[in-house]
Amino acid sequence: MRIVVSKDEELIRLDMFLTKNLEESRSNISKHIKDGTIKVNGNVVKTGYLLREGDLIEYEEWCEVSEVVPEDIPLDIYYEDESIIVVNKKSGMVVHPGNGNNNGTLANALMFHTNNLSDINGMDRPGIVHRIDKDTSGLLLVSKTNEAHRILSDAFKEHKIKRKYIALVSGVISEDNGKIVAPIGRSEKDRKKMCITDKNSKEARTNFTVLERYKNATLVECILETGRTHQIRVHMAYIKHPVVNDSVYGNNVINDYGQMLHAKYIGFEHPINGKFMEFECPLEEEFMSILDKFRNS
Repeated sequence: MRIVVSKDEELIRLDMFLTKNLEESRSNISKHIKDGTIKVNGNVVKTGYLLREGDLIEYEEWCEVSEVVPEDIPLDIYYEDESIIVVNKKSGMVVHPGNGNNNGTLANALMFHTNNLSDINGMDRPGIVHRIDKDTSGLLLVSKTNEAHRILSDAFKEHKIKRKYIALVSGVISEDNGKIVAPIGRSEKDRKKMCITDKNSKEARTNFTVLERYKNATLVECILETGRTHQIRVHMAYIKHPVVNDSVYGNNVINDYGQMLHAKYIGFEHPINGKFMEFECPLEEEFMSILDKFRNS
């Protein structure tokens, strides 16, 4: 991973800058700087190094969690066999440990549910092939074997996995459907956010169809052609229709439920037998409750 220092970030200590932007403890950041895991302009520097505009900070993603502890957390499993699991994740649940979320994650729950999970992505991400955001609800594919994991991972890279989302966005969209094509990369101003940019970005394509229009919002179905971090949230904000209740990319925050985004459908070829499988799950009650308020306003 890499960060390019902007002008307004000059003269900030390296350890303090990374503590804020990577959401890690200062002691952990200092440790990684001292052992050379974090470098500036290709060089090992001291923790108190003062940043300059244009400095290139390079680091490897790490996780302080060496082993995921099994936790008895209920799972809403839609399908399971000897190779895969399809699970409906609740809004508010983190997919795997990291950045201070070491307990209560989907990975913790999966470890309690079964001892058979792929380990290709390491001990901290057992069975995790792909992710959805903490406050996004809906369907996820989990792999129980490394063979299935490799096949599914390649299918995601080749955009063979079909996914549909439901989102409530701010404002009234006049078009019945549309396609957003805009590259997404990490923001240089706020490393926790993604943005539309040509710098260190990847192509991103989102198709949307209007399902219902309300006085001040629109319910849409989104189909992803690519799978970038925060893709729907960034793309909808880009066309001036941010997802309702999204405190990061929008300003229409109603309560602490989280962004009104739900992964309702997933379709894929079974990694072992090749059979096409598809699953769909309903909106959560809290999502429906908020939606009803817009319908009746």
